[in-house]
Amino acid sequence: MSAEHGACWLRLASSPADEIVTTFWDGAVEAQRQLPRSLPRPQLVGCHDWTAGRWAYRAELYDLVSGRVLAPSAILTTAADLPASWWAALREALDAIAAVPTDRLTIHRSYLSRVMLRHLGAQAFGSEVTAPWTTAHGDLHFANLVGPDLHLLDWEGWGSAPAGYDAATLHGYSLLVPATAARVRHELAHILDTPAGHYAELAVISEILDSTTHGENLALAEPLRRRAALLLKDTAGPRPQT
Repeated sequence: MSAEHGACWLRLASSPADEIVTTFWDGAVEAQRQLPRSLPRPQLVGCHDWTAGRWAYRAELYDLVSGRVLAPSAILTTAADLPASWWAALREALDAIAAVPTDRLTIHRSYLSRVMLRHLGAQAFGSEVTAPWTTAHGDLHFANLVGPDLHLLDWEGWGSAPAGYDAATLHGYSLLVPATAARVRHELAHILDTPAGHYAELAVISEILDSTTHGENLALAEPLRRRAALLLKDTAGPRPQT
């Protein structure tokens, strides 16, 4: 509880001072400065930095939003039963985010080219379509979403990514719950059912598959490979920008 702002949420971050990745360290501050306040997200009401020895610390104070986080971790394991109004708000939010100009970068093109070739092979680049890039939240899964009234949490990594990256990320992390994955595909079809959306899905699939080589997201490996096979069967896949 803040005397000035009422009920709030406090986030603390730390990093060795000489290892700070500014994109992520300053993400929340830049989101507050550059993104429309109409986006459904906690507003950053205060920020304080300090150092102790070789460590840097940041305290961020946010207003407290109502509702509940929709999953305890990025990989969804329980169906997300949400009203049509929630999905409509999400579509509107993703469209608004994509329209924001930024020089921030969520993911590097060269990295995506490497991991797509490594995990999906050259067939992922069979089309001559050049995939557009737009602004993305950058980490959109149900652990970063609130319901029953939509709020988007954790803006550390927002920036430029393949168009449809957020929708593709939400779908990829939902594959263990087929009913919710199907709902994502249905509600975000205007994004996913496009050449750019197909590329975004292949990019996200490759990125998550690459994380499995480090022991992360192992439960998603086979569902992701099946989804990639389906996408590559239906389309040769757009060529990534390099």
